[in-house]
Amino acid sequence: MSDSVKKYFEDNPPTMGHFANNATEIAKIKLKEMMATKKLITDELIEKRLKDRGISMYEQVDNSLEKIKEHYNVEIVDDWNKTPDFSIYPESTADGYEVWVATSGDGRDVCINEDVYYYESDLGDVLYQAITDGYNEMIYVDDIDSQYVEDGIMQAWEDYINDMIQEVEDELIDEGYIKDEEE
Repeated sequence: MSDSVKKYFEDNPPTMGHFANNATEIAKIKLKEMMATKKLITDELIEKRLKDRGISMYEQVDNSLEKIKEHYNVEIVDDWNKTPDFSIYPESTADGYEVWVATSGDGRDVCINEDVYYYESDLGDVLYQAITDGYNEMIYVDDIDSQYVEDGIMQAWEDYINDMIQEVEDELIDEGYIKDEEE
């Protein structure tokens, strides 16, 4: 029993009714003591550790694409000089419409009902999956500055940050920190 709880009982000897009425108060004292000695994991502490790694959970950093490439072991290129593991590029239909192909490999084996997209805006999710699935070391995109590339990278960035937050939390727990139960 802690010294403060012992002192409380010395100053306020319990009676049957007295103890029942003060049980909550005693529990609060004990909880305060425990919380004073515990190291809590806070967002501020996590952000400090992330900043030490050159990233932030609140803002995208200048080298976010490089961090994503390193984390997911993927290269995103817009020049066709090697055989990519995944490709995203536009094609024209026989009647002049533009469609988008997103397929494994260099585009030689396209499955029309699985790999062809009518809307470019759908390609961000496709690129995100290609970045994070772990099967693609090189991804070819026809225009590295297009909106779908930015969308896919933003989604991958969010996953990367969540992975880094979890890694920091695990390190802090190993160091004796605890998560705040109110979170």
